[in-house]
Amino acid sequence: MILVFSSASAYAQQPSFADLVIVHGHVWTVDPRNSRAEAVAIHDGHIVRVGSDAEIAKWVGPATKRIDAQGKSVLPGFIDAHVHFSSGGGEISGVHLRDANTPQEFARRIGEQAKKLAKGEWMLGGTWDHELWGGTPLPSHDWVDALTPDTPVFVSRYDGHMAMANALALRLAGVTRETEDPPGGTIVRGKDGNPTGLLKDAAMNLVYRIIPPPSEEQLLRMIRAAMEEARRFGVTSIHDISSTEDVRAYQTLADRGELTLRIYSITPLPQWQAPATAGIRAGFGNDWIHLGALKGFADGSLGSTTALFEKPYDDAPETSGLPNEMMLPEGNMLKMALGADKAGLQLAVHAIGDKANRILLDIYAEVEKQNGARTDRRWRIEHAQHLRPEDFARFAQLGVIASVQPYHAIDDGRWAEKRIGHERAKTTYAFRTLLDHGVRLAFGSDWTVAPLNPMVGLYAAVTRATLDGKNPGGWFPEQRLTLEEALQAYTMGSAFAEFREREKGSLTPGKLADLVVLDRDLFAIAQEKIKDAAVRYTIVGGRVVYQAGKN
Repeated sequence: MILVFSSASAYAQQPSFADLVIVHGHVWTVDPRNSRAEAVAIHDGHIVRVGSDAEIAKWVGPATKRIDAQGKSVLPGFIDAHVHFSSGGGEISGVHLRDANTPQEFARRIGEQAKKLAKGEWMLGGTWDHELWGGTPLPSHDWVDALTPDTPVFVSRYDGHMAMANALALRLAGVTRETEDPPGGTIVRGKDGNPTGLLKDAAMNLVYRIIPPPSEEQLLRMIRAAMEEARRFGVTSIHDISSTEDVRAYQTLADRGELTLRIYSITPLPQWQAPATAGIRAGFGNDWIHLGALKGFADGSLGSTTALFEKPYDDAPETSGLPNEMMLPEGNMLKMALGADKAGLQLAVHAIGDKANRILLDIYAEVEKQNGARTDRRWRIEHAQHLRPEDFARFAQLGVIASVQPYHAIDDGRWAEKRIGHERAKTTYAFRTLLDHGVRLAFGSDWTVAPLNPMVGLYAAVTRATLDGKNPGGWFPEQRLTLEEALQAYTMGSAFAEFREREKGSLTPGKLADLVVLDRDLFAIAQEKIKDAAVRYTIVGGRVVYQAGKN
């Protein structure tokens, strides 16, 4: 039987059997009209009924599959509003430096990985964190040169705004003591004036431009590995910072029926004329792949001292950070934003420092002034980490979505005050203040900068307990969210940020059947245990794509 539904209410009224039911659960729907239930019925890839076990029993027929949630949480599938998906898949099989806590361990792992690579093959990824060994010394190419004579190495800090090249990579890229810093970037140099191997922000392009891109088949393998990771963690949709090659690969996987999550591709802002010329507007596409958002950069990162602040860093008073190359020359970002917005495309711009956020809000205000008021913009600021007190109201006034990553708060909270001091840190990762001003939050991970697992993101949002154990009651605990608010941001908040709140983000009849079943009830456990919760089932479009113990 083929059923055609003209409205969400039609799903609830249709007297048909379900393909799949989930029963005996603690269902939290993220739908304020019917927030809690016991069971869910699914037919033809959509939710048809949410209610009690007795109500859902009416939807069970001879061919209906059944999942017993055993009193555990049943939630909408998580929508990660900020990932670097293909590179995440690539790093799964690359060198792992994220927990290397000494310079010696950093070098050892690179040396071991080099032994596995063919001569001349690039070593990439890494996602190291020099704060694990106290912030100094910074990595240098001479740590690894003897271990990698035939392997060009370019491993990035976990925030993606600083990377270390070995001597071979520097030589291949032609980076010498005579090479000038590019606009928006820094070549870190030793006392002798020679490059140490560290490149910040735009300077990283000096090496990136010579690294051969992955082949089509390599890219598909990377994405498949990333999808496997997403299924395991209950991530059913992503907002991906995508290249043109990524978008093409997603289409290939969709054509082959291999996609196990839904993708909102956010493509580079400097390329805005391509979708505009093609007539694409924000939200164009289908339930599996859509696009129309553009990623820009206003500055760098806090950890790399390239986030742009109004005042100098406390621990690096010689700098206030760097504007990204997209901001240069002055007026360039506004010019791109005006053209993209006029074409109906969505702006999603990275801003971390308080000055970068202030400038970006100024740009959005000027775009509205010149292009006129509209209700369908849904501007985003990615990260929105450090804000001036007066800018929270401006977020709300302009209708800007704060696309934020709660894990960063408990990670950077270990050392952020060393960078910017206690007073400026009061309005850092200020999720509560944003919500209290009426700003919409969209939660994500920034994977691979942070773990893809939404459970650690929820844990971070509700506890703000830093990873070093020094703030068990929360780092600036006044910024904590309730579990309900955090789940809302990870589901409906992210769905709104991609123009898909009518199709997904809550367990509402008529919406896509994207949901997760956990191994515990999140509302019945201590908040510090949330990070330990695991996914039993991930369901996308009514199909079980992950089952614990079988995948």
